[in-house]
Amino acid sequence: MTTDELSVAILRRLVDTPQASQRELARDTGVSLGKLNFALRALIDKGWVKVGNFSRSPNKLGYAYLLTPAGIDARLQLTRQFLARKMREYDHLRAEIETLKGEIGHD
Repeated sequence: MTTDELSVAILRRLVDTPQASQRELARDTGVSLGKLNFALRALIDKGWVKVGNFSRSPNKLGYAYLLTPAGIDARLQLTRQFLARKMREYDHLRAEIETLKGEIGHD
């Protein structure tokens, strides 16, 4: 997973569940907790994500990761780029499949 793909995955996940823990985010994005922490810190440093405290229970504090307006814009831009790249990959793969079908005489 590229850095941009991970950023998109994190930003998309935070839109739906801002109170997700880093452990949950790591599990959902399929990366290690350390890599998730590094990527999330980069998003915070860019000003795309803001961290806020909230109480999950009387005994401990939790965090909410909120997208800033710049983070919302970045998510849309990264998603557009990701989609364009995946569409190019899809078109290439579809053409390759057709070529292979032709080679084996498959209709």
